[in-house]
Amino acid sequence: MRTAYSVETVRAAERELMARLPEGALMQRAAAGLAAVCAGLLGRVYGSRIVLLAGPGDNGGDALYAGARLARRGAGVTAVPMDPGRLHAGGLAALRAAGGRVEEAVPQRADLVVDGLLGIGGRGGLRPAAAALVERIPPGVPVVAVDLPSGVDADTGEVAGPAVTADVTVTFGAYKPGLLIDPGASRAGVVHLVDIGLELSGRPAVEAMQHADVAGLLPVPTASSDKYRRGVVGIAAGSPQYPGAAVLAVAGALRGGAGAVRYVGPAAEAVLARYPETLIGRGRVQAWVVGPGLGEGRGGEVAELLAQDVPVLVDADGLRGLDAGVLRARTAPTLLTPHAGEAAALLGVPRESVEAGRLGSVRELAERYGSAVLLKGSTTLVASGGVVRVNPTGTPWLATAGSGDVLSGLAGSLLAGGLSGADAGSVAAYLHGLAARLTGGPLLAHQVAEALPAAWRDVSRRYSGAAPLPGASPRTPAPQTPAGLDFG
Repeated sequence: MRTAYSVETVRAAERELMARLPEGALMQRAAAGLAAVCAGLLGRVYGSRIVLLAGPGDNGGDALYAGARLARRGAGVTAVPMDPGRLHAGGLAALRAAGGRVEEAVPQRADLVVDGLLGIGGRGGLRPAAAALVERIPPGVPVVAVDLPSGVDADTGEVAGPAVTADVTVTFGAYKPGLLIDPGASRAGVVHLVDIGLELSGRPAVEAMQHADVAGLLPVPTASSDKYRRGVVGIAAGSPQYPGAAVLAVAGALRGGAGAVRYVGPAAEAVLARYPETLIGRGRVQAWVVGPGLGEGRGGEVAELLAQDVPVLVDADGLRGLDAGVLRARTAPTLLTPHAGEAAALLGVPRESVEAGRLGSVRELAERYGSAVLLKGSTTLVASGGVVRVNPTGTPWLATAGSGDVLSGLAGSLLAGGLSGADAGSVAAYLHGLAARLTGGPLLAHQVAEALPAAWRDVSRRYSGAAPLPGASPRTPAPQTPAGLDFG
């Protein structure tokens, strides 16, 4: 499990470590890691031109000390201060001793720009002086952010004003939530974590599953399994207007490990034509999926299923008019899977506030409705019981009609297989995103469903000693992943 910690937790760990180290040793560790990443990006340090945008705090000091190391290797390093009277004294002295310069204007010829303007304590976007420096970064020059892009809120990923868009972010000691959650994640580029010796305690603010975590949760049949022991998932979806939603939800459910899929609704003919193995009509189930393509006026059907003592996933049209009190009173697991617009309706806020504050929104939804919540979007988040997971797989090509229906069916199948709401949502989002990557793009929703067995096998094989599937290595660079992280 990859973990991200709050600013408060990181700061406490830094204070504890600095108390045991010689003065300045922690900053030197950070600067060494930063300089190494910069050197790797440049390829040839000698003769390269590096610009440091330096703020008055520790991030500015990290940048200056790293610049000094690169200057000693023959780079031409220029520091441009946000506030000329407040540069980190030790870092400035080191840079000048190594032959670096300080200038007031951003040079328009550079091979690399280092953003050391603001640290993890920055809030509210860039101030005018810092924003003016960022505006003068030469077009096309790679930008490396120190700890996180300046202007991004480290705890939430929110961007309240002007902010740096980095190609690479070098973060120290721990991932920060703002590096994993949009809109901040989309500004971080590829994230490199530098170990500086922090000992972190307490619950992470955000978790990101990896292949091993998912493999450990996948339901696997045994020799004594039958379709009922493996779980039966019921799908209440589709309408005369949207029969395809039922077909796609069933497609996802059939590939989610449950022993059988039972369909209830007006699209039975379309479902059977595509998937004859589907059971039709009411009967025994271990979990329900309700909502995809349901249409208006079927709230009574949603209420009826929520009254049953089995796990229920509620999506799409099923989310309309949900009663928080009813959900909080349920004893069986409930998983809600809204997109930003549906989440906004559930919270009674504008859609824009959900998109700008995804972490706060998913936490509030989970608390208010007493349910696990999977908030779909550019960064898919799953919240339950105070824990938030960010999904590291996926591709922008998933923004296509019907892909959410496939996801709902898949997650419902995992619920029927015995997973908790949070685990079913997390595993489903992971496999769904991985399947989309295997499919490539442009893609159609049914192609994602068809690629789910390959994604499932890739996750399973990697932790059973078998070779991964061709093209499915988690080490393949994937810029569309939040913060550019790999997910193996």
